[in-house]
Amino acid sequence: MSPDDLALRAAVRNDDPAAVRAALAGGAGLEHRDEHERTALLVAAAGDRVAAAEALVAAGADPNARDDREDTPWLITGVTGSVPMMRVLLAADPAPDVTLTNRFGGVSLIPAAERGHVDYVRAVLRATDIDVDHVNGLGWTALLEAVILGDGGPAHQEIVELLISAGAAPHLPDHDGVTPLRHAERRGFHEIAGLLAAVR
Repeated sequence: MSPDDLALRAAVRNDDPAAVRAALAGGAGLEHRDEHERTALLVAAAGDRVAAAEALVAAGADPNARDDREDTPWLITGVTGSVPMMRVLLAADPAPDVTLTNRFGGVSLIPAAERGHVDYVRAVLRATDIDVDHVNGLGWTALLEAVILGDGGPAHQEIVELLISAGAAPHLPDHDGVTPLRHAERRGFHEIAGLLAAVR
């Protein structure tokens, strides 16, 4: 990396928007990639450096730039669950492509549902037209992941409610034909099973 590119990465790590702007003005590449093909915006998203990300987005950074793991700044927000970062990226030009998928074939909603990021799930459902029934490479929707990989606790219960309210198909099965309700029953998630059984 050039000294300017190194300065930009340091500015992102420090979440210093003034230093971000100075590095870009000095010649740092807005879309320069590191050894893992990550842009500065992707690094900012991964570290939840919101102020730095705002400066990068204002400069025109691409929220859809992929790294060598097939992640993008937008997709990473589903993993971190950062609503402030999600909102910064939604203001980007170009806009984030919410249909892009990660290496598992999932949209950002799916890891967020799995990890119990209630606020993110609520915000992304309200702010975008993300496909609530997108099926990833494992044959799982966000609803299935919330049940199969969740802990059945209050956060995952609320996510199941949010997904159902947003129109998720509650009885859409996985590739083996097992429904979310059956998975919930098998795992002893009685509250979630009740929510799913109540939907007709």
